[in-house]
Amino acid sequence: MSTYRFYYPIQVRYGDLDPQWHVNNARFFTFIEAARFAYYIHLGLFDGKSFHDLETIIADVRVSYLASILLGQNIRVGVRISRLGNKSMDLEAQIEDQDSGKVLATCKAVTVAYDYRAGKSKPISDHWRQVISAFEGISPGPDPAPGSASK
Repeated sequence: MSTYRFYYPIQVRYGDLDPQWHVNNARFFTFIEAARFAYYIHLGLFDGKSFHDLETIIADVRVSYLASILLGQNIRVGVRISRLGNKSMDLEAQIEDQDSGKVLATCKAVTVAYDYRAGKSKPISDHWRQVISAFEGISPGPDPAPGSASK
């Protein structure tokens, strides 16, 4: 899979910079997080109101820094789910220069379906599985475990 179907624009602010006058490495995670939430909202999987209703939690995340981001640079973050497992999904993100398309950073994360009220992982709901697989054009993955709750 080489294309992103969802992009989120980011406004680089003075407060994002570090003493070297480029975007601080920790802000890359913040940019990706903002794009991830916008992706879920765009797909109708999260209303943005109660984090207890968000059905995922990050289990592992890695960012590869490829180029500096500077103040005033127009950037956007592409987000996609590339794999749906039983309880986990692979999320990929790419920060790029909006004007040139140059890739500035890449991200690979494992997100786990999670019930915040119960405080434990759960199978990916049928609803999430259907919406994501239809949007991304990927396999819906394994069937949820027998007796798992669907939403």
